[in-house]
Amino acid sequence: MASSHSSSPVPRPSSGGRDGIYHKERDPSPPRYRHIRSLPDVCPKEPTGEGQGLCNGPSVVAEHDRWTVYSSKVNLPAALNDPRLAKRESDFFTKTWGLDFTETEVMPSFCLPNITKEHFGPYLQEMTQRERIHERCKTICPNKDDVDAVSSITTNQDKSRTELEQVPKIFMKPDFALEDPATFNMVLPWSHFNNAGGKSSRDVASSKLLQEKLSHYLDVVEVSIARQISLRSEAFFHAMSSQHELQDQLQETQHAVAVLRGRTAAMDQVMCQGPLQALCTALTRNNCVKLHNKLKLMAAVHQTQPTVQLLLSTSEFVGALELIATTKEVLQQELQGIHSFRHLGSQLCELEKLIDKMMVEDFSMYAHSDLNRSLRDEPQVLEKERLESLVFGLLRQRKLDFLDIYSDEMIVAAKAIVSQCVADSVVQIEEIDAEVVVKLADQMRLMTFPQWFDLLKNVFESFLFFLQRIKATMNVIRNVVLEVLDSNQKTRLLEDSCSEPSGQEASQVPSLLQGEAELAYLTHEGLFISDALNDAQQKQQEQKQQRVVPAAQDQSSAAGFRSQQGRVETASSDSGATEMSASREQSFMPGENMMPTDFELNLVINNLQELMYTASDISHDRCVKVLTARAKDGSLERLTSAEFVCLSQAVEGFVRDTEELCGRRSVSLRGALQSQANRFVHRFHEERKTKLSLLLDNERWKQAEVPAEFQDLVNSIANGRISLPERKIPGPNDRKPTEFLLVNGQKYAVVGTVLLLIRIFLEYCQCVNDIPSISTDMLTRLADLLKHFNSRSCQLVLGAGALQIVGLKTITTKNLALASRCLQLVVHYIPIIRAHFETKLQPKQFSVLRHFDHITKDYNDHIAEISAKLVAIMDSLFEKVLSKYEVKAPMPSACFRNICKQMAKMHEAIYELLPEEQTQMLFLRINASFKMHLKRQLARLGVINDGGPQHGLVVVDVAFYTENIQGLKSLERLDLNMVEVWEQKR
Repeated sequence: MASSHSSSPVPRPSSGGRDGIYHKERDPSPPRYRHIRSLPDVCPKEPTGEGQGLCNGPSVVAEHDRWTVYSSKVNLPAALNDPRLAKRESDFFTKTWGLDFTETEVMPSFCLPNITKEHFGPYLQEMTQRERIHERCKTICPNKDDVDAVSSITTNQDKSRTELEQVPKIFMKPDFALEDPATFNMVLPWSHFNNAGGKSSRDVASSKLLQEKLSHYLDVVEVSIARQISLRSEAFFHAMSSQHELQDQLQETQHAVAVLRGRTAAMDQVMCQGPLQALCTALTRNNCVKLHNKLKLMAAVHQTQPTVQLLLSTSEFVGALELIATTKEVLQQELQGIHSFRHLGSQLCELEKLIDKMMVEDFSMYAHSDLNRSLRDEPQVLEKERLESLVFGLLRQRKLDFLDIYSDEMIVAAKAIVSQCVADSVVQIEEIDAEVVVKLADQMRLMTFPQWFDLLKNVFESFLFFLQRIKATMNVIRNVVLEVLDSNQKTRLLEDSCSEPSGQEASQVPSLLQGEAELAYLTHEGLFISDALNDAQQKQQEQKQQRVVPAAQDQSSAAGFRSQQGRVETASSDSGATEMSASREQSFMPGENMMPTDFELNLVINNLQELMYTASDISHDRCVKVLTARAKDGSLERLTSAEFVCLSQAVEGFVRDTEELCGRRSVSLRGALQSQANRFVHRFHEERKTKLSLLLDNERWKQAEVPAEFQDLVNSIANGRISLPERKIPGPNDRKPTEFLLVNGQKYAVVGTVLLLIRIFLEYCQCVNDIPSISTDMLTRLADLLKHFNSRSCQLVLGAGALQIVGLKTITTKNLALASRCLQLVVHYIPIIRAHFETKLQPKQFSVLRHFDHITKDYNDHIAEISAKLVAIMDSLFEKVLSKYEVKAPMPSACFRNICKQMAKMHEAIYELLPEEQTQMLFLRINASFKMHLKRQLARLGVINDGGPQHGLVVVDVAFYTENIQGLKSLERLDLNMVEVWEQKR
């Protein structure tokens, strides 16, 4: 554990080692005494500042816990060797143990355990992380030798800079010149010397001092220059040697260029002059051919205006427009810049505007002549070729509003059709003087209904011919538009296929361009081959256009024009029309396609369909005028049902035909008919309601005979035919009337009003069959009619209104039973009527059918009230008669005889009117009322079921009553249950 006397200083990290082992630093200089500094545990993870500060900085890890002996990172002898001590006597061991202390082998202690490598495992694991941090810090901290080298270089530079700073700044100026007196005086200050003639010792000393100072300055500068030269000597000598090599290479290159020029001149003289002359001659010939063609093209263009005038004289608008478009394109592409044609472009634009106006005027004249000619004799389409030419020209010029012209002419023609039809009808009617009655509406109101109806049918027929003619014309226009649309699509596909060459053509294009570029370069006057290559590419593009144009021209519809203008030869022309718009008068875009786009053409097709809709609406509006002119004085409201049905059928047929023809249902005529139908329904309903009221007010409520026609009417309803049968002419073989109306095997005793009511509601159903549009209105009116019959009959019978109105003496049970049976017949037909109306209504209109449910309920309530009234009549009789009943002989008593007599009368009155089931139910209710009153009277008399004399007498009366009631017809099996009249014995 002891160390040798030659102790080393405090160990420092070796500058070159990377193994983390500390080596002693050997310094030949005498040792310096300084305080011992302990080594840090670890370096900071993120050091800042200079390297020296890293070594002296505090340990972040070491400050967490207090220092112990286990925190030591060096061996004990190294810590005890103090290099600051001059003598070993001050050492701890020698001072304590003496100078004879030597290193001896120390015997192992028996008290200490045997230390193996495993004991240092935890220590090594703990130090591994610290060692890594230490290694990372060594890479961050600078090396001492590098720091010393940098510091020495910096010191030398600072020293050199300090020496140079001793030299005055005037010597460093770029404009330093001793010729300048001011500079000379500053460098050699002669003012310090004596101005006298002799030289003193002081002046000599000053001169020597100045000379030494200047020599010192010179030495400083020379030393600095020499130092800089020494630092850059290697690069300087390398540059000098490179300069000599470059001169040798330049000489060799100059000699090679001279030899190449000589050979090239010989080759040019021998091989190039002749062929180049031949190429120049060929190029000159080609230029002459192009010039000749250009002159022929100019001659053809010069004949454009006379040719256009010739085409216009024959109405060849399409040919003239194509010739103008082609000429404008030639002027822009082939003849651009020619002074003699400088005004031709504007002249062609003005001519094109004139053609536009001529086409619009011609189309207006065509529409006028087409729509105002005879409707029946001439063909449907007038001058089909002329129409196609006009439409194609208008489409070419984008005059897409030409259909508005046709629409205006349609309105005028529709008015003329009505006027002509009225005039033709008035001529055939002698009663109407057209000179006195001038207005058409007044003339129509003077006609009888058959005359006016014939006029209306004539108007309908004329408008159908009118619409057929318009549809035929629109079909021709639509075909032209579809042809143009198809032509545009084919042209576009053809251009796309031509713009994408095949693989073989694509591979040949670069080689062709390269060969033509080489030829163009030899004959090109410019200096750059790019210009020649552009010329070759332009020539190739022209050839491709020449291949595209013939194929595209097949799609054009102007073949006649090209035959007339065959002298005009163009290098390229587009298949579509290329022209300028109205706003561009002096300039136009070459190759611009002025044909409408696909979207615009589709819009024109839609406008054609809209024009058909407009034609249908115009026709319906004019027919509405005819209808309202007739209905102005209310004559249509006074029509009979048959006449209005004929009118409705005619209007419905015209609406259906126009819908099939034009593809859309117009609502104006149907709306006018609906308005007239509403007025007709109101009058129809009021007439029948008034008629029904009159019948009810005169009804005596007696059973009426049923004529055979009403029985047939009921039978037809039972067979499912809800309509009025045709009236039969009375004959000798007609059947006699019957007492009852047979409906599905049941007998109905009815009054005459009910028979007419059945016919009335069949008239309502017949109107619905003939005029389905009034179904809803007619249903509400029929419901009102049924309600009116129910309420009025209730007032007359149950309310006894017939006593004052008809003059009846009393309302008998027979009247009540007959009224009930009539109501039952109406209730029987309500579901049939409902089912019939349900077939005529739309699903959204089914809600109005609830009126029939309300009516059925009201009728059933009325029937129940009549039954209650019959029971009430007998109830009052029982109460009156039984109140005087006394239990005494003779038997049967007079009271029971009277009751049985009255019940027999009632049975006789209602037996033939009501069905057997209703009769039995009615008498059961009457019997219940009788038992109630009899029980009450017996209770008052104190008669009980005790077998006594009074009980016997009452049993005789009851037996008499039961025998009489069950003796009535259809009441034999009636269970009277008379036991209930007795009070039980107490």
